[in-house]
Amino acid sequence: MSTVSNAIVLAIAIPLLGAFLLPVVARVAQPLGTIWGLGTVVAAAVIAVTIAIEVAAGGAVMTAIGGFAPPLGIVLYADKLAAVFLIALVIAVLLFWPRGAAASTRSYTLMLVLLGGGSGLVLSGDLFNIYVFYEIVAVSSYGLVASDGSKASLGAAARYLILSAAGSAFALLGIALVYAGAGTLNLADLASVAPERLAGPLGLSAFLLIVIGFGVKAELFPVNTWVPEVYATAPLQVTALLAGIVSKLAMIVILRLLVLVFHSPEALGLLLVLGLLGVIAGELAAYRSGDLKRVFAYSSIAQLGLVAVAFAMPGEVGVAAGLALALHHLVVKPAFFVLASRWTGAIGGLAGAAKSAPLAGLLFLLLALSIVGIPPFPGFWAKYLLVGGLAATGGAGYGLALAVILAATVVEAAYLFRIAVVLYGAPGERAPARFAFGDLATGLFLGLIVIVATVTVIPLGDGLLATASEAANANLYVAQTLSGGL
Repeated sequence: MSTVSNAIVLAIAIPLLGAFLLPVVARVAQPLGTIWGLGTVVAAAVIAVTIAIEVAAGGAVMTAIGGFAPPLGIVLYADKLAAVFLIALVIAVLLFWPRGAAASTRSYTLMLVLLGGGSGLVLSGDLFNIYVFYEIVAVSSYGLVASDGSKASLGAAARYLILSAAGSAFALLGIALVYAGAGTLNLADLASVAPERLAGPLGLSAFLLIVIGFGVKAELFPVNTWVPEVYATAPLQVTALLAGIVSKLAMIVILRLLVLVFHSPEALGLLLVLGLLGVIAGELAAYRSGDLKRVFAYSSIAQLGLVAVAFAMPGEVGVAAGLALALHHLVVKPAFFVLASRWTGAIGGLAGAAKSAPLAGLLFLLLALSIVGIPPFPGFWAKYLLVGGLAATGGAGYGLALAVILAATVVEAAYLFRIAVVLYGAPGERAPARFAFGDLATGLFLGLIVIVATVTVIPLGDGLLATASEAANANLYVAQTLSGGL
């Protein structure tokens, strides 16, 4: 049963208020500004945990802003799916809170804006407000990509901005088509009227435009060309957040739309095609790349393609597989980029790097084995859900997807094994980079999460299936939203 909670509003308001006040506080004293910003994130973490506890204890929680009951007012809604990614967002910001050379009042402010916008993206129950928070996340992302002031990052940020602005225009046009056809943008209301009012070419056109728009952040084909350049030039904290959590928030929005609004076979088939093209393009580009950061960037494109393929499967099985892949990628990919922050340049120049930095080498092997899908690591179980779901769903399209994914896994294993051979090979002329413990600490923490997930896979799997079951139930979402707002 849905309950009303004002904590949902605070999850958005406190980070945005902190971002507004932080520059003022920083003028008094720079260390005070740092403490203020970090304290805001901690407060957001407490709120996120509070929401998660309320969801676990009593089901979904929601609030109707201004007291206007849905579908008339603005609705914020948190179920298990939203709670998981809200907590993941706060933890990611805490882990990659700017430090050292990356620390500045501007970067702290942008991080808080990203946190507030990302929280709104997860919690919004209205399509237009999802778009507004998506733009807030986008604006903060542009600033963070360019935050180190280098020519390379400024150029990457400019191209990222242009592509993302074009995507936003597509998304807004798709939302306009939805409103023109359905007369509402409330997700629960859309779930009731979409089968009748958005059937046919109008609904499919709207879905395509929205997926292209939100697909920029979700790294979906064909609007993912910004990924290699941005991830290769942006500061570590920014790359880790964009690849780790921001891309998943965009995919969660697409999942909500699939479950509630566009659950036609044509929409699922469209997402399946885009996902497969992303897998193929990402894995082949990663195999051909000779730079470690770009390998991880192209690999990220392929992994998000896998998530899209999973969400393209109808029913609970697709949601469960997609969430497993997304959560695994959320942990593993930032850890890869922690390694790439020190192991820079051509892969051939990293010969013997794992011998001079044994902890880093072991971390790479752990992450590689898991992302390829070697048992008993969590990446295996995520791919097992995907492969099993594709086989059970049947049909020519899903059969082709199964073949492509198996072939892509072979390609992925080949280039990661090739990198491992170089890292553990004989040292070259150039001395490989060493890691201070502080440089590697975040990566080791994420690696520890992978190990913990390996030994607790059964309870984690039960929780994942419960989350997927709730997220895939459109009728439950409608009932809880409309009854909770009255």
